[in-house]
Parts: sequence; structure tokens; C-alpha cells
Amino acid sequence: QVQLAESGGGSVQAGGSLRLSCEVSGYTSRFYMGWFRHSAGTSASDREGVAVIDSTGASYYADSVKGRFTISQDRNKNTLYLQMNSLKPEDTATYYCAADPNLRLWVGRSVGVLAVYAWGQGTLVTVSS
Repeated sequence: QVQLAESGGGSVQAGGSLRLSCEVSGYTSRFYMGWFRHSAGTSASDREGVAVIDSTGASYYADSVKGRFTISQDRNKNTLYLQMNSLKPEDTATYYCAADPNLRLWVGRSVGVLAVYAWGQGTLVTVSS
């Protein structure tokens, strides 16, 4: 069983930076790991794929965050990271850590929460203008 726990959210002004962390427990070597987000006003059951990484370190990004966000992992510490730079008000959302064998399919797309093997509890990021 995979368990995920995010931290690092908060409030920041536009142009600022935040780093999210996700502590991972359980067997994940065959999974993609990634970050998704849910923005207020969108369907509660859908989350947008922001960035995904595989076990080799290959990473994939939604067009909306390319060049600004970086996903990384420290397998020794069992931790997944999302470095977010040049934040914009439209990045305001609850960010979720996720694990699934097919996660790469949903980069830049919305996925229903039931379609993904494991989710963290979410961490809120608020970007003010």
C-alpha cells in the first residue's frame, strides 16, 4: 500500500517561489510519481496533471508550468519535490502528490480522482497578485 503526505504549501506573491514536498511510503518502483492540482471553481472530482516523473528521473510537464516548475525525487529519503518558481495567480490551487502506473497519461489533462492509485491529502498554494 502506498501512502503519500504533502507539505510546503502556503501563500506567496506573484513572481515568488515555493517548494512542495511529498513523503512516500510503500512500494512505488513500478509507478510514475507526480503532482496534480485542483483549482477552485472546477469539478471537485477532477485534478490537473502538473508534473510527472518516472523511476529513471525522466520528467514531464504541463505546458502551463514548463520552464517554471521542476519535479524531482530523492529515493534515499523517499521524498518527491515540486519546485515552483515565477508563480502566477492562476497557479493558486490545492496541490496533490500522486502515484500510479499510468500517471504520465494525464500530464496537462484532468483526471478523475478514482482513476489514480494513490493520492496525498493535498496542500494549498495561494498566489496573490
